[in-house]
Amino acid sequence: MQDSLSRDARLALDLALTIRHDGHGGVADDLTDPAGLTAWVQAHPDTVAPGFTAGDAELAAVRELRAAVRALFARAVRPGAPSPADAARLMPVPDAVDLLNTAAARTPTVLVLHWAEDAEPVVEHRVSDGEDDLAAVLARAAISFLAGPDRNRLRACHAPRCVRYFLKEHPRQEWCKPACGNRARVARHHERHRKPADSLGQ
Repeated sequence: MQDSLSRDARLALDLALTIRHDGHGGVADDLTDPAGLTAWVQAHPDTVAPGFTAGDAELAAVRELRAAVRALFARAVRPGAPSPADAARLMPVPDAVDLLNTAAARTPTVLVLHWAEDAEPVVEHRVSDGEDDLAAVLARAAISFLAGPDRNRLRACHAPRCVRYFLKEHPRQEWCKPACGNRARVARHHERHRKPADSLGQ
């Protein structure tokens, strides 16, 4: 993933990627309990104040928000197919949009401009009352990403056993990472060689 990727895009993608391939042909969820969410937030220290510990309410809010984000990611990759992890049980798009907007509205923010001498100006969305609402922070990041130019590069990886979304970095990129491309090529090779054998056996 490029270093130029915005904080909002990175947060939105990383939230979606807490649903992932477990290495054994199944799907793993990094947010099954408050400890999992706490660990994820600690890996993303710019989301809320240091020392954050998730409880059941925060976990429920973030899991619901993630479902909305993944539903909107599925819409964003059309006409391509969504991630197979939740393709059969996607939240309706209007519900996902409402959920994101409602969560984002819970915490008022102010815009703060930073402009270092040798850099482009950067705008920070700072919570105006000093209180961080994790779901609101993540909802605003997802909205910024989905409304921005990076959304057009969003793809679902359809390599065998992969359930990730990724941002396409070059025109010929089909997979989220080289290992997925290798698995897909091996699967296609086996499929091509199995068909003639199947037809001979009929």
